[in-house]
Amino acid sequence: MPLPPLKVRLALLVGFTALAVAVALFAPAVPQPLDYHDFADQRPMFGVVNFLDVASNAGFLLAGLWGLGVAVGPKTAFERPAERWPYAIFFVGLALTAAGSAYYHLVPDNERLFWDRLPMTVAFMALVAAQIVDRISVRVGLALLAPALLVGAASVIHWIATERAGQGNLVPYGVLQAYAVLVVLAIAVLHPSRYTHGNAIYWAFGAYVAAKVLETFDRELFALGHVVSGHSLKHLAAAASGFIVLAMLIRRRPRAAPAASSEAARGARGPAATR
Repeated sequence: MPLPPLKVRLALLVGFTALAVAVALFAPAVPQPLDYHDFADQRPMFGVVNFLDVASNAGFLLAGLWGLGVAVGPKTAFERPAERWPYAIFFVGLALTAAGSAYYHLVPDNERLFWDRLPMTVAFMALVAAQIVDRISVRVGLALLAPALLVGAASVIHWIATERAGQGNLVPYGVLQAYAVLVVLAIAVLHPSRYTHGNAIYWAFGAYVAAKVLETFDRELFALGHVVSGHSLKHLAAAASGFIVLAMLIRRRPRAAPAASSEAARGARGPAATR
């Protein structure tokens, strides 16, 4: 089925962004439920409390460090050197998520949860910028990278500040997380990638959805033999999303057909895009 005109596709993305901003600003405040910190698997192992919820963050660390090396490496396919930075920051966010989540799960509470969520916003927003670079406009994607990271950080800072004030509001962070995932999917559907293997982003989306499902059924999964909890599996599924993006970068090449890359190429014209 042919895609709508470019202006229509961009209008849909802008409209979705405006809706997300409106919900984040005007929806009623929702505090962090304190029972969120009561995870199913609290078994200590090797002297580490909540061991599997802590250790399962190793996947984030491996994906982050390996991915960072690939993103900044000379063999990775980027038509312009600056295109690598959103991906590099995405993988830095994954590596920092490993540290932040492990720190949180040692003694789960709101203060430590801040350090879990902050690097997650780095990964989310960097991936949004990376997809804009790949599929819509190099110039626009790079220009939006820093503001997107600041908005992501602001959503978590707002949450913890309101919790400390006794009037917690999780809504902006929740909206930002949902927006980042859904807008990446929308960009992929509406705008073909300039690179081969771009459809791998759908598998990354699927892995993230699986992670949310596993998180929801934390206790139910742990009850099946008391082997591993849904939350520990959630960490592995979310890390798998990072490995999928990593594999995409390793395998991809610029598309030879001009029609497949014309939109993003138009956005990349000009001196600023060739530096």
